[in-house]
Amino acid sequence: MKTTEKIKIVMALLVTALFANNTQAQESSSQNYDQGFRLGLGVTGGYAVHDPYKLALGADARLQYDLSKRYSLTLTTGYSRLFVSEADGDDLGFVPAKVGFKAFVWNDQFYIMGEGGAAFVTDPHYHNTSLLLAPSIGYATKYIDISLRYEHYNNLPRWNNDGSLGKGVGQVGLRVAYGFDL
Repeated sequence: MKTTEKIKIVMALLVTALFANNTQAQESSSQNYDQGFRLGLGVTGGYAVHDPYKLALGADARLQYDLSKRYSLTLTTGYSRLFVSEADGDDLGFVPAKVGFKAFVWNDQFYIMGEGGAAFVTDPHYHNTSLLLAPSIGYATKYIDISLRYEHYNNLPRWNNDGSLGKGVGQVGLRVAYGFDL
């Protein structure tokens, strides 16, 4: 199964879960709830699933606007770097810019989130911008946010199984963040 097909399946599951949870969330969760902004500062460590990249490391800032107790809109940016071993070529750095939708699905602490945006490459040897899609699941308290996500960059260079150059890189990452109300 191709990576793009996997991403489509994950996104379809996220949308299905959002609609399945919709009736429960409409009960009285938004009554007397103060809408507002939150800011989260996080670090992400991950594993790149396509050669020549091995590891991923990044830092980000996420602005979150709570629509209700269960639903939020997000805007995330930061800096990420995909690392290669010394013999495999150059590392690749980029600035992600993503918008997203977060839905708490269990006990107001466990959530699913979908983000989309662009990855702006900062390295001089590669100048393309890439579409970025990132579904995730996570756990959040008033101050701590821990999530596991898959990010796919459709236009970043990679090596194919036959040794030729292709496009499309993915990474699985664990994000740990500190968040607070603004």
